[in-house]
Amino acid sequence: MFRRVLIANRGEVAARVARTCRRLGIETVAVISTVDRGLSWLEGVDKVVCIGGARSYLDADAILDVAHAEGVSAIHPGWGFLAENGTFAARAEAIGVSFVGPRPSLLRSMGDKVTARQTMKALGVEVIPGSEGVLSGPEDALKLAEEIGYPVLLKAVSGGGGRGMRRVHSAEEVAPAFEEARAEALSAFGDGSMYLEKLIERGRHVEFQVLGDRSGRIAVLGDRECSLQRRHQKLVEESPSPAVDDGARSEIAAKVAAALSALQYESAGTVEMLREPGGALYFMEMNTRLQVEHTVTELCCGLDLVEWQLRIAANELLPEQLPQPQGHAIEVRINAEDPTAGFAPSPGTLESLRLPTGEGIRVDTHLSAGDVVTPQYDSLLCKVLAHGQDRDEALERLEAALQEFEVQGVHTTLDLHRTILADPGFRAGEYDTGTVESRIVSEVQ
Repeated sequence: MFRRVLIANRGEVAARVARTCRRLGIETVAVISTVDRGLSWLEGVDKVVCIGGARSYLDADAILDVAHAEGVSAIHPGWGFLAENGTFAARAEAIGVSFVGPRPSLLRSMGDKVTARQTMKALGVEVIPGSEGVLSGPEDALKLAEEIGYPVLLKAVSGGGGRGMRRVHSAEEVAPAFEEARAEALSAFGDGSMYLEKLIERGRHVEFQVLGDRSGRIAVLGDRECSLQRRHQKLVEESPSPAVDDGARSEIAAKVAAALSALQYESAGTVEMLREPGGALYFMEMNTRLQVEHTVTELCCGLDLVEWQLRIAANELLPEQLPQPQGHAIEVRINAEDPTAGFAPSPGTLESLRLPTGEGIRVDTHLSAGDVVTPQYDSLLCKVLAHGQDRDEALERLEAALQEFEVQGVHTTLDLHRTILADPGFRAGEYDTGTVESRIVSEVQ
């Protein structure tokens, strides 16, 4: 196992990784920006090195300089920032520092959404109908959209979080949507490459958690549903999906395992699927890292997935069998946003913060009363999770936890989540990626 690890991330992500490292006896070095100085989560790391202003978490040169100067054995990139950057991973390996994640070639191939689609299709996993490669321009997009039929979705090859993505419902919309999405992607990711997919309306976002070791062994640790979203930002996640039956779950898990074994995939990863109303599951993309919502899988399986990332990066092999999911888990993300003001960010000082406790309850946060929620970064305050023997018990526990939760000093999405949990459609497991914006949001504004 590694002796010393640099955490190349911030906030809740860095605090989460640091907790696992401390439990395993691994020293931690955190790189931070000037904005994050003095926050309470830094008490959980062994050494803090400030590397610059707000955007310094993207400064690969500065991070690698700290890794070299501090003599770390590995860099854990968390989930986000540099977690899927193959060039950064290769540079770390070149200076003798292990990258906690897939090898650079996998980051490049599966991180490229077009290549990932082509690869998974060739390995027998159904993909959403769409372009076979990168679109050459608006004319290419228009021709393909006419062949597939509207509506379609224009997506950035290097996109994420809804950026570089546009819905198109007619031929007249193709060219302006293409240029808008390309410009947004170029600004956000430095890559304006675009592709196109059939837009599946009223679809459900289902993803499969995987672990792979360097022998080619793949473990699929169940599925999660992440369909409750606003502007492509996930709000609620649960495992297992209430929309997928056991037969379909086993079938897709087997296909995913076979495909990733053929690729010799290593480390943690998330295979994202879209379920059409008729029940078919299509591959969308693969995130070659942990997701924010990996925690619901951890509750169901009794595993620490960050620990397994570290063990795999240190060349340990997976056991013949890992624990399979038991019961049901649900997570809500509490953000510092004001739903009554169009979900505007709500920075400020946390005057008080009381987190819920109780059987089956888990809260992941990096904040304490007195901390400042800054406007420069993601507005996530914490993740509140509940696990139960079944979905009903998990829902009851989560409702009680949200009643116990108290925060003062900033506006939050707490009431939004209480509204979601009380919604009859959600209670029945009947919802899709459009539910929040079409029905829920209006109830809290």
